[in-house]
Amino acid sequence: MSRHDLTRLEGIVASILAAGQFSIDLLDGHSITARISGRLRRKHIKVTVGDRVLVGISPYDQSHGLIMSRDMSSDKLPVR
Repeated sequence: MSRHDLTRLEGIVASILAAGQFSIDLLDGHSITARISGRLRRKHIKVTVGDRVLVGISPYDQSHGLIMSRDMSSDKLPVR
């Protein structure tokens, strides 16, 4: 299955699990486990708790996902 077949949803990283997996709270209220895509791993993009991410979910198994990108606006500190 190619990555173009995945359903893309936004979520927030809730916790970091073992073996490079993350617990993601989706904006629609569901919670899934996801791992980082190879492109993010190659570019050494760090994902931490509280980051907004774009997750690709397979239509066959909606309990697992693939973190496809991280929202770069989450790096910015709030302006006072």
